[in-house]
Amino acid sequence: MLTESRNSSTEIASPRLLDRLRDAIRRRHYSRRTEEAYIHWTKRFIYFHGKRHPCELGEAAVTAFLNHLATDRNVAASTQNQALSALLFLYRETLGTELDWLDGLVRAKRPQRMPVVLTMEEVENILCALEGTQWLMASLLYGTGMRLMECLRLRVKDVDFGYSQILIRDGKGEKDRITMLPRRLIDSLQTQLQKVRQLHVRELREGFGEVHLPYALARKYPRAGFEWDWQYVFPSKNRSADPEDGVIRRHHLDETVLQRGVKSAARASGIPKPVHCHTFRHSFATHLLQSGYDIRTVQELLGHADVSTTMIYTHVLNRGGRGVLSPLDQAAVSFASVEGARTM
Repeated sequence: MLTESRNSSTEIASPRLLDRLRDAIRRRHYSRRTEEAYIHWTKRFIYFHGKRHPCELGEAAVTAFLNHLATDRNVAASTQNQALSALLFLYRETLGTELDWLDGLVRAKRPQRMPVVLTMEEVENILCALEGTQWLMASLLYGTGMRLMECLRLRVKDVDFGYSQILIRDGKGEKDRITMLPRRLIDSLQTQLQKVRQLHVRELREGFGEVHLPYALARKYPRAGFEWDWQYVFPSKNRSADPEDGVIRRHHLDETVLQRGVKSAARASGIPKPVHCHTFRHSFATHLLQSGYDIRTVQELLGHADVSTTMIYTHVLNRGGRGVLSPLDQAAVSFASVEGARTM
């Protein structure tokens, strides 16, 4: 709790409140990105109310801030929901206060958007425009349905060539799942691992070679971070200091490397769609459904907790508007002569 210099410009940087918030987040093993987002919204909330401590504020202040985001800042519904989750966590888990129902809250309208899906030809054109590690990572995204960070955090021990499968650990919601390893990528992936093995051997000779381990495994197994099995499949080109403990390690490749590569490849391919790394995951699910696989299988491969989340891909299958045949197509024979005359 911040108890001194309420109007001080340094109050927002005080470690008391924010450190308690970080501790509460890390005790629940939330992701680093969730931690960063919750810290960000807590700061925004405090600044919005003139740097007053949250203990002095309540439901009305939270409602005013969220209404400001929806009406004045015109944020997306997902952004407002994230801010709401952060503030609810702040009060409930950090300050030990339950907020009553937020009457008068203006909720940002959540639009119903269909995911962008590529055709198989468009996927092939983008992959052909990529090279090396970027091509391999993008191929894995499309061939397995992995999320970008799941691919980047992939470790050597999670690739099973014997069973042609990949074990995705600590996915969204801290859930593990298994997906297929495309046969077309086996040789390329083995070549990638050979390069990483050579890099790891060189790192060990130079006195490095350690990677970050999740949770408290580093304390339980002090040498595990140096073992080959724990190395990243796609390591960064440079070593850097770990923000948690300051130890110099080689982290996985930064996500912007593939994000920029995919965008450049999409532009070079002349595809008039907003293509991102996550577009490969949408395309993976849609193409599996087009091939006749049942939706429960696709749900399991994607790691969705609810099949309703997977159902969205049934609305973007290549069947036209809800599978309805246009009356113009039904009358194609009678319109053929007229169309030919108009285009001559």
